[in-house]
Amino acid sequence: MSEDMLKEALHSLKDTGVRITPQRHAILEYLINSMSHPTADDIYKALEGTFPNMSVATVYNNLRVFREIGLVKELTYGDSSARFDFVTTNHYHVICQECGKIVDFHYPGLDEVEHFASQVTGFNVSHHRMEIYGECPECSGTKEVH
Repeated sequence: MSEDMLKEALHSLKDTGVRITPQRHAILEYLINSMSHPTADDIYKALEGTFPNMSVATVYNNLRVFREIGLVKELTYGDSSARFDFVTTNHYHVICQECGKIVDFHYPGLDEVEHFASQVTGFNVSHHRMEIYGECPECSGTKEVH
């Protein structure tokens, strides 16, 4: 599955005229395979052994390109570092208030909320974001999901 996602993402890059460098390929592959919603620094640390000449700025620049094309979403929550999520389907996030872990949460789209907000306010609504906060099982000392 992730191999197909990588091929499709690389095809999207080629279609928009973005050159596929080994660093871009590796960053994209890392994002697709990562379920942890990594920061740019996390990505840099994971790949620095393979690409010793790659800088954190290279990672940020590539993430910006991916964001502009629509391959990744930049997640910003409060004062913490931005995290990056490879765009697969519309989904929401559950965030641990203790350790900052972010987990994808699939729920039927709340498109009716956007429509209602548009009707009530007159806004031309483009999108919405929902976040759920709590403690992950590791931080709360439980291993079950409630």
